[in-house]
Parts: sequence; structure tokens; C-alpha cells
Amino acid sequence: MKWNCITSSLRNVEADWLIVPVSEDAITGPAQELDQITGGSVSRLRESGDLRGKLAELLPLVTGPYASAKRLLLVGLGKADDLDRRALYRAGFAAGKYVAARKHARVAVAVPEPTPRLSWRDVILGLGTGVYAAYRGPGIRQNQPDRHAPDETVLVVSSSVPNDEALVAARRAEVEGRAIHLVRDLVNEPPCDLYPESFAHRAELVSQSVGVECTVWDEKRLLAERMGCLLGVAQGSARPPRVVILRYRNGDDKPTLALLGKGVTFDSGGLSLKTTEQMQDMKCDMAGAAAVLGGVQAIAELRLPVNVLGLLALVENMPSGQALKLGDVLRARNGKTVEILNTDAEGRLILADVLCYAIEQNAAHLLDLATLTGACMVALGTEVAGLMSNNDAWAERVRQAATNAGEQVWPLPMFREYGDLLRSHVADVKNVGGRYAGAITAAKFLEHFVADRPWVHLDIAGPAWSSEDGPVRDAGGTGFGVRTIVELAHRYAQEM
Repeated sequence: MKWNCITSSLRNVEADWLIVPVSEDAITGPAQELDQITGGSVSRLRESGDLRGKLAELLPLVTGPYASAKRLLLVGLGKADDLDRRALYRAGFAAGKYVAARKHARVAVAVPEPTPRLSWRDVILGLGTGVYAAYRGPGIRQNQPDRHAPDETVLVVSSSVPNDEALVAARRAEVEGRAIHLVRDLVNEPPCDLYPESFAHRAELVSQSVGVECTVWDEKRLLAERMGCLLGVAQGSARPPRVVILRYRNGDDKPTLALLGKGVTFDSGGLSLKTTEQMQDMKCDMAGAAAVLGGVQAIAELRLPVNVLGLLALVENMPSGQALKLGDVLRARNGKTVEILNTDAEGRLILADVLCYAIEQNAAHLLDLATLTGACMVALGTEVAGLMSNNDAWAERVRQAATNAGEQVWPLPMFREYGDLLRSHVADVKNVGGRYAGAITAAKFLEHFVADRPWVHLDIAGPAWSSEDGPVRDAGGTGFGVRTIVELAHRYAQEM
């Protein structure tokens, strides 16, 4: 698909669909221009109550004789005071999903005016990424696709926007949208096809395509590298584990940002077996690793001036005669011993070893993404990721990056007393802390393996997966985390 950014009057835009955003408060920007072109039709729709402008609300129209586009799609932006990149992404996704129901040659998207809180870059990036991300459906029905990307999409911007600024923002929207497609495809892939070895192979192909150095450690190398916790989780499965190491260097002597992802390609719970209902969507338990791979792909495509170390910890967690047992003790890469009291608390175990490796590689800052606990969903719901950290300044930088990118995260406390719940009688630490504060005790466990390095843990169990289909989402993988990673890397390159 061709993706471009142009300056033009809406009257002259030739397209199968012209998407025009409309605010809930007033008719401004492209909506006002369209109102003038069509002899006040937008105002009349507003007065009749057919057009309210609520967020992601859609109103398709066949154009009159005053526009070159064959069809119009008005999409609501909600209230102007609430407009941010999250709202723009959701509006763009709803519009893109609607027009992609059928195959079209050309779709044009009118970019609304900036606000005191949003620059042209923010507006183009938020809306454009949402439109692009929506072009890929959730399924693998190749003979009957449910989504059709147009041959060309153009973002139509005002002549007041500096051309270079518009093109850069449009390019980033395309790159982020493509990375979200990758993540959603990986998360939606059935576990019979996506397992540690095949995931690692996909990572190699992605790395080759964008010029990222990629190394894959097999089980023999993992044993030699003392990845005892990861190997312990994997021993119950017939599928051998893998660790993928991605290195992107474009920052001269700048410090390294480490991105780490939990990649449990299927989580049965091990001997602490999940119920059928709990297990149905456990192909998504590798969404953190997928987000890291997608984020690194986007960073490399954008050639951001930053150094990144990406680590994907890939296992299956299965029950068998070889499986990890309750009461077993594992030894992590840094030598710490871990008493296993729940084999369904496995994600923290595989992350422990790769966190140790990131510290050894002298990463200056660490960010891990993991579908780690159901407890985080109980606390924050399905739309918000939990943020936990050992460093307030680094936590705030990650939080700001996520908020600006349009992804919702919320800090949870990391008081010392929570760590007391992980005390073991037979080992340095146990892998679960009991009934209460499950998301926090999981993070406190990870804290044992980050030394004193600034580290943030994002528990993305809720927002990484959607159980329901809707205008602003598809059922299945959401691609959560990609936009935060890219925004964080962009800021890291400027600030470090």
C-alpha cells in the first residue's frame, strides 16, 4: 500500500473515501471547509442530530456535486478539551476499519487542526497510526479476508504545516502502524504455529529486513549461559526454549536502552493447571515479546539515534512428567535461588534471567513488558497497564512517553513491605507472594534481578488482548506497547 501526505483543498481530493474528523463541540478545520464546499451540509447534519461528533462515531455519506471524492465518512473526535493521541488513534482506527470492509483504490484522510496541547506532529501521528493499524484484521482467513487495505492512503494537511514536519510525522505513523500489524499477527497466531523456535525464526526475518543484529540462543546455549529459571519453566514442554537477542546501534557513545519481553507462546499453567476458560486466550501470553520485536522494528525503520538491546524470552509452559514441580528450587543467572510454589507464575521466572543478562550488558535503563498477572487486571481493568519501578525518575519518563503515545499506564506502589511476602524458608526468594497484591509482588520478584539499574515493569495483561470486537478495536491482540516503545526511544535519543 502506498502511504503519503499531501497539501490540498478537500474540494480537489480525488478518493473512493474522504475521511473527515468532526469535533463534538464545534465545526472547525477540515469539517468547516467541507461544510463550505457542500453548502452547509455538515451544519444541517449537526442541527438535525444526525452528526454529534462523539468519539469514534461514524456517519458515511455519498458526496454531492461539490467534492471530488466519491464518498464521505465523518468520524467523531469527541470533545476538544479531551483530544489527545489516544482519542485520535481510536477515531482513526474506527474510520480505517469501516472503509477497509471493501477493497478501494484510494482513501484520503483530512487531518484536523492542532490544539494547545497537540502539535501537527501529534495530530498526524495519532490519527494516521490509527487508520493504518485498522487495515489489518484479526484473523487468518486468507480466502475470505475481513479487511482490505486500499492501494493508496493519503493524509491531507493544511498548507500551514511545514512540509518536512508533515512528511516525517506521516512516515512515523506508517512505521508504527506496520509494527502494530506485526505484533497483532504474532499474538493472534495459533500456538500450533507460533512456538519458541518459530517465534525466534520470525524475529530473525524481521531483523534481517530492517538491519538489526539478531542472535538466537538454543537450549544448549541457554544451559551454558546459566539461564536456570527459564530452562526450568520450559522443561515441561516438548518445544525447546529460545532467547532472542536484538541489537540496534545508532547512538555512537550514547547509553543503551534495554527492552525485554515475556514470550510464553502458550501458558497452560504447568502443573498448576489453568481451567479451560482461563486457558482459552493463553496464546497471547507472548504479547510482551511481540511488542518488543515490533518496537525494535519501528525504531530501526525510523533510524532513531539510539542504542537498543532487545531481549525476547521464549518458552511454552506445559504439564508433563518433566514439568517443574511445586517445591522445586531453581537457580537464576545471577545465582539467586527461587522456590517454586506456583508453576503458573512462570513469566517472572523467564524474565529474571534476561534481566540479569541486560544488567551484564551494561544497559543504562531497562523496560520490560509482560502479560504477567491477572491481578493487574483486577486492579486496573482491561484498558490500563500497571507500571512498577525501582526508580521514580525513570518511571515518570516511561509514564509520560506512554501517555503522549496514547497508551494508558498507571503506577502501582513498590513499598519495601511487599517484598517481605516473597521470603522463602529454603531459597533466596519464592516465586509467589500469596493472595494479595499479586501484580506488585510479581514486580518485587523481578526487582531481585535488576541490581540498582533504573528499571520499569509494565504489566500489560489487560490492554494487550481484547475479548470483544468493536469500532475501536478487534478481538484478539491489540498491539499494545509499540507506540510507547517508539515514543520512549524517540525521547531517549533526545534526552540522553
